[in-house]
Amino acid sequence: MLNRDRRTNRLLSLLSDDDYQRLRPHLSQVVLDYKKSLYEAARPIEHVYFPIDGVASLVITTSNGHSAEVGTIGSEGLVGLPVCLGDHDAPSAVYVQVPGTALRMDARLFRAELDRNPALNLVMLRYAHAFFNQVAQSAACAHLHRLEQRCCRWLLMTRDRMPSGDFLLTQEFLGMMLGVRRTSVTDVMGALQKAGLIRYRRGHVTILDHEALRQRACECYDISKLEFDRLLGDTAMAPRTDKKHRSVSELG
Repeated sequence: MLNRDRRTNRLLSLLSDDDYQRLRPHLSQVVLDYKKSLYEAARPIEHVYFPIDGVASLVITTSNGHSAEVGTIGSEGLVGLPVCLGDHDAPSAVYVQVPGTALRMDARLFRAELDRNPALNLVMLRYAHAFFNQVAQSAACAHLHRLEQRCCRWLLMTRDRMPSGDFLLTQEFLGMMLGVRRTSVTDVMGALQKAGLIRYRRGHVTILDHEALRQRACECYDISKLEFDRLLGDTAMAPRTDKKHRSVSELG
């Protein structure tokens, strides 16, 4: 049985108690280990995941074996978005880059709930829109902003999805997110550490000065946050199942 205090995913926090209770028996808490595959390219998506913490990476791999990260999902979203859009597979893969936990549900059962529940469907469609906007913003960011600005943005986005300011974030993942070599990651992380904004050792990041990091980040960080709040409501202080919370009808 799922504990009531585990309803910490942003999308689940928007559902009415009745809608959530319909999903609850089908949700199981799972550990998201580093590099765990959540679904593979061109293979049936068997489960959807509502992350509680940690970060999953949406990855495209080309025929020559090169991979690029094109999107990330944390506690604000859902892994398995193609299911919400009526599909059962995708040309991309998703695997865990920052360890954490999630609530998992059978994809077919979730699709059935979407078909019968307009409120749940609306939440997921709004999330799909917000996620698309985040991916589009990231594409523009990669072309227009300096490496340090983009690195600060990704550090802040990762911090937002974690229970504390200390988390695993490998150079491999940072390089994939930023589209640069590891040596470039080493240089920029070293500069941020020297400035006293972070501590970085053996793949572990500790955020030391959140506000200074935000000041060095590009505007894409705030733009993406505001867009999620516009589409999904400002749930930074989202109540859990043991308190009254906003239903989707209150989103406007």
